Amino acid sequence: MAIFPQIQSRVLAPAPAPAPLRLPSLRYIGPNWYATVMGTAIVATAGAGLPVHVPGLRGVCLAVWAVSAVLLVVVLAARAGHWVLHRDQARAHLLDPAVAPFYGCLSMALLAVGAGTLLVGRDVIGHSAAVAVDAVLFTLGTVTGLAAAVAIPYLMVVRHRPAPGTASPVWLLPLVAPMVSAAVGPLLVPELPAGQWREALLLACYAMFGLSLLATLVILPLVFGRLVHQGPLPLALTPTLFLVLGPLGQSTTAVNQLADVAPGAIGAPYASAFGAFAVLYGVPVMGFALLWLGLSVAMVVRAARRGMRFTMTWWGFTFPVGTCVTGAAGLARHTGLTAFVWLAVALYVLLVAAWAVAGVRTLRGVVSGVLLAAPQPLRSATARTT
Repeated sequence: MAIFPQIQSRVLAPAPAPAPLRLPSLRYIGPNWYATVMGTAIVATAGAGLPVHVPGLRGVCLAVWAVSAVLLVVVLAARAGHWVLHRDQARAHLLDPAVAPFYGCLSMALLAVGAGTLLVGRDVIGHSAAVAVDAVLFTLGTVTGLAAAVAIPYLMVVRHRPAPGTASPVWLLPLVAPMVSAAVGPLLVPELPAGQWREALLLACYAMFGLSLLATLVILPLVFGRLVHQGPLPLALTPTLFLVLGPLGQSTTAVNQLADVAPGAIGAPYASAFGAFAVLYGVPVMGFALLWLGLSVAMVVRAARRGMRFTMTWWGFTFPVGTCVTGAAGLARHTGLTAFVWLAVALYVLLVAAWAVAGVRTLRGVVSGVLLAAPQPLRSATARTT
């Protein structure tokens, strides 16, 4: 008889609460994963804008754009799961001065896929649908980019407080996002009603061009000063030197794209001035971009000799180089110089090679689980940085 109360108590005892759902593979999916989307989309858009005809290239660019669109959906879903299931880690990323700047990549991923939709995706979904998709992604990307351009520097001043001499090229990421809006916004200018709407978008893109350019001129001396006074970056961060090419190539792309659509959006005196500005600004900046590219390549070769291994920072070899491709292509259109044509082609070959290597290494790391595990300390030569 004594066993019946025990049986009854076991029957009536409440079942233990189920353990909260946790997906370890999402815990360390940081905002830097949007770089995979950016680096893939730029291969499609840069290839579509090359000033030479390559048989079959259009079809390849269309396939790459489709991959970038799928990647955008996957990474957006993964990041949403990261915030829902691992909110503590998400907040830690936002308060980490090494990770928070990557929040600017969300904007650039949206903008890059939107531009690719209008440039090459229209071959599949039609022009009207492509315009609608690009309009939505451009709006979302621009809003999030402007928000990041304000919020991340605010956090750096109020919460992060980085030590003197620790400036990183990563700091440029939230500041480059408005420049991407300025570069892809002209694609939508001809789709708007003539008059106020077109002129408003044109001048808004020029405003974002100035916003990003002046902010870059504030940060870039800090980055170079850090290199001169503190020495080379850690091996895992050396590829981030290529990020400096982003605002240089993207600003050159922006002024040339804006000059293309200016005649249909604003009066003749300003339209012709914008055309002249595209060359007067773009040529010197492209020269500096090539100088920085040479310095960055030298630093990467040095790091490789010292044991630099693959990290997610290798995606920095893709999107920034792609912006230089589109910038050189724009200068080729406005100057007619064959030298810019071949520069665009050479840079595109470099872009495709970098994208292929980064893509294969990333896929291998995801399948093996290495890139989904907790990051290793930065001091290790084989470390995976968040």
